[in-house]
Amino acid sequence: MSVKLPIFRVFLALSVVLAPVLITDGAEAKTRKPTLQEIAAAKAKEAAKAKAASVAKAKLDAAAARLKILAAKAAAAKAILDRENNTNLALARLESARDAATKAKAEADAARATQAAATEKVRVAKVAADVVKANQKKEVDSLMAMQNALAKQLASARNVRVTLEQQRQLAILEEQSSNTAASTSGQARIWPDRGFTGRQTIRTTAEQRQIALDFAIKEVKSGKPYVWGAQGPNSYDCSGLVYAAYKKAGLTSPSWSRLNAALFFVASKRVPLADLQPGDLVFWSYNGTVQAIHHIAIYAGNDMVWEARNTRAGLKYSSIYGMEGLMPSGGRV
Repeated sequence: MSVKLPIFRVFLALSVVLAPVLITDGAEAKTRKPTLQEIAAAKAKEAAKAKAASVAKAKLDAAAARLKILAAKAAAAKAILDRENNTNLALARLESARDAATKAKAEADAARATQAAATEKVRVAKVAADVVKANQKKEVDSLMAMQNALAKQLASARNVRVTLEQQRQLAILEEQSSNTAASTSGQARIWPDRGFTGRQTIRTTAEQRQIALDFAIKEVKSGKPYVWGAQGPNSYDCSGLVYAAYKKAGLTSPSWSRLNAALFFVASKRVPLADLQPGDLVFWSYNGTVQAIHHIAIYAGNDMVWEARNTRAGLKYSSIYGMEGLMPSGGRV
């Protein structure tokens, strides 16, 4: 604009100056001399045009500035609109995702609730089954306990019967041996040692042997009678007194059983007569063999014994030499 306006002014000035020339016909026209008023008028007109151009330029510049501002505002508005559109889209997507998550959560909660209900049903069923199982087990255990008790009772009854039968047989053998000994002449005072053996170990302590001895002393002094096959508490035979004394000392089946005099000899450890201690066992035989042993007593010390002698003498305290046929070794339980 600053370049075009001077050219316009020159052109305008030339048109004013040359106007008379341009309208003069032919070669005969003369150059006209403008007046001062004309020149002043041209200048005034030029100034007005320049002012008008300047005003127009100012308006144009203002309009361009406003246009630039409006363009910037439009761009800003567009950016805001774009952001809002993007935000709305994001919000829409977020809401959609949130709705999907809410739905999924609801479905998951429902599934968990269903699973929890099913688990609870299983738990209740298991508890009920456990109760039934426990009750059934109690019943089975009770029946088994009853059966075991009956079996033990049967075994005990059988053992009692067998024991009684065995005791009878042992008592008969011992009685027969005793009767034979009473009618056998020529018995030695002490039989020679023929290499008899017995148990290799002992089952008692010195304290237990003393308990057995004390029991025998008490029973002998009580005046209880001698009865074939008896083992107390009201009467005894010789082997029955030994059995009851060591049972009192703590020996029980199967390590300690009711035997006769001969079997007690085999079931005890051999001890020479010179080494006998209180509580040891002393034996008598009518011919010096183990099979012929017919009597047993509990050693008291000082060559004395506590014994259940026979039906005539009863239970007594006596010397080991008070009866013929003493075996050369005693026995330690």
